[in-house]
Amino acid sequence: MRRTPSRRLVAAAVLAASVLAPMAVVPATAATHAVAVGRPDGGDCPQGGLGRKTDARLDKAIADVRKQASIPGVVVGVWMPGKGCYVRATGVADTTTRKPMRTDFYSRIGSETKTFTVTALLKLVDAHRIGLDDPISKYVPGVPNGRHITLRQLAEMRSGLFPYTADADFIHTLLSDPTRSFTPRQLLPYGFKHKNTFEPGTQFQYSNTNLILLGLVIEKVARTSAVDFIDKQVLHPAHLHHTLLPSNAWFPEPHAHGYTNQTLNGEVADSTNWNPSWGWTAGAMISNLHDLRRWAKIVATGELISPKTQAQRLKTLPTGFPGLSYGLGIFNANGWIGHNGSIPGYESVTVYLPSQKATLVILINTDITYQGQEPSTLLARAVTSVITPKNVYDGSVALKPLSTQTP
Repeated sequence: MRRTPSRRLVAAAVLAASVLAPMAVVPATAATHAVAVGRPDGGDCPQGGLGRKTDARLDKAIADVRKQASIPGVVVGVWMPGKGCYVRATGVADTTTRKPMRTDFYSRIGSETKTFTVTALLKLVDAHRIGLDDPISKYVPGVPNGRHITLRQLAEMRSGLFPYTADADFIHTLLSDPTRSFTPRQLLPYGFKHKNTFEPGTQFQYSNTNLILLGLVIEKVARTSAVDFIDKQVLHPAHLHHTLLPSNAWFPEPHAHGYTNQTLNGEVADSTNWNPSWGWTAGAMISNLHDLRRWAKIVATGELISPKTQAQRLKTLPTGFPGLSYGLGIFNANGWIGHNGSIPGYESVTVYLPSQKATLVILINTDITYQGQEPSTLLARAVTSVITPKNVYDGSVALKPLSTQTP
C-alpha cells in the first residue's frame, strides 16, 4: 500500500533518496543465514534451535509474513532459557545486488532510542538531580503550557504537546532533502506552533516532541551532550559496544540497505544514508542484534537504575491500542516489555517476557506498511504466536498516520 508523506511518516523513529524503481517482492525462499557468518551472534546461540518442530514453524511463519508484506530482509533472534534459542537472517540486504541479510548487521532502530533516553533520564532521577514531577519549564523555556507539563508526562506520552513529526511543513522540509541536519532547537518549533491537543495527563498521544525535550533536559542537568551522557551512563555500563546515537548520517558497516515509500512522490526509495538527526533522542540510534538482546533484559528488569525508579518506569497506562499499555518510555504488549522502532527504511522490535525470561529481537530493512500495519509488528505477532501463544505480541505505538497521531 503506497501512501503520501503527508499521511504517513512513521512515528516510531519519528514514528517518526535517490529514487529507485518500486521494490520487487523478495521470494520467501531467498538466502538464509543462521548464525554462521563469523559467529555474528557473539556466541549467544552457538548451537541454535528451539526444537525441530518449533524451528520449522518459525521458519514458515517468518517466510509467510516476508512474502505477504514484501519485506526484503529479516533478522530474528529468540532466546528462551531452558528451551533454547533461534537466530536467523533471511532475505536480502540489497534488492539490486541480492546480497543476503546477515545477523551481524547494524541497523537503525528508530523509537527504540526512547528506552535509552529515558534510562539516562532515570539515572538523573536516582542521582537526585531531577524529579519526575518537575515541570519542563524548569529546564526548557518556551514550551506551551510548560509550567503544567511534567517530565513524567513527557516520558509517558501524556503531555498533550503536538508531535513535530506530524507538521506538514516539517514533513515537506525533511523529505525535500533527507540528508540535511536538524538541531533539537530547529525541530521543536514545528510542534510548538500548534495548540496542545489535550490537558497534561488526561490522554495518551505518541509524540516525539516529548523525547526531544527530555534530551534537552539531560543536556542541561548533566552539562554535557546527550550523546556523551547516554554513552557513558547507559551504553558503557550495559556493555553495549555496537550501539550509538550518531550526530549525522554515519552508519557503521556492515548494514543492510533500507527501503521506504516515505517520499514526496510516494515512490520507494533507498533511505540507507538519510540523516536521522531529526529523530535525535527520540529515534536516531543504531544498534545490532547482539546488543539489543542484552538491552531487552536490562531495560525490562531495570539493571541500571534503582528498583523504586524501575517500578515507576513499568507503571504502564492504557494507550487506546488493544493489548498495549505505556509507561516511562517503554510499553507492555500482552506481557512483552520493551519498545518498537520505525524510521524510513528500517524497523525493529526489542522485547522481554519476564514470565518466561524470554527475549525477542526483530530487525528489518523496510518500513513500508502492509494493509495499514507495520511489517515488524506482523513479524512479532507471528513469532510470538509460535513461541508464546499465551502472550502474543500485538502492539505498536506507531500505527497512526502522522497527520492523526492520537489513538
